[in-house]
Amino acid sequence: MVATGSLSSKNPASISELLDHGFHPGSLLNDFDYWDYVVPEPNLNEVVFEETTCQSLVKMLENCLSKSKHTKLGCSRVLVPEKLTQRIAQDVLRLSSTEPCGLRGCVMHVNLEIENVCKKLDRIVCDSSVVPTFELTLVFKQENCSWTSFRDFFFSRGRFSSGLRRTLILSSGFRLVKKKLYSLIGTTVIEEC
Repeated sequence: MVATGSLSSKNPASISELLDHGFHPGSLLNDFDYWDYVVPEPNLNEVVFEETTCQSLVKMLENCLSKSKHTKLGCSRVLVPEKLTQRIAQDVLRLSSTEPCGLRGCVMHVNLEIENVCKKLDRIVCDSSVVPTFELTLVFKQENCSWTSFRDFFFSRGRFSSGLRRTLILSSGFRLVKKKLYSLIGTTVIEEC
């Protein structure tokens, strides 16, 4: 049945016209039941897999920051805003969803921007058995807090300085740059979050 604007539902004559043409009120329910079978149910296995993949990415990013704090950053602690690595992992999954191999074809370069200078922290290969199809460059940003500089200055001037080293605080903002490796167009996507 196709509804048109020529019939008015408030007009009793229109209702009788519908009944004369074979419309039965019970068939409306059957028409709606049809969509219950056509519209696919969400695949719970896929949702669970994506959540598991997201959590794996979060762990990779946290491990990267943990390894880098002593070796490349020269600090004793890195403070990460709540849910930052979760947001980054979700954006990485979203950007990789349009790729032929998905996340498996990703190589991620992790950097930290400190005072407009990018410092390389790590290179994460999501699946070494797959030829990379795209690169992501993740740039963490340092939080610009004057109180942390003052605190480090204060504690470095006395008896507290022997065991205390710098604490790095990351900003909630980050930059994610996607570069396709095997594209005729050579697409680059830059997202500032």
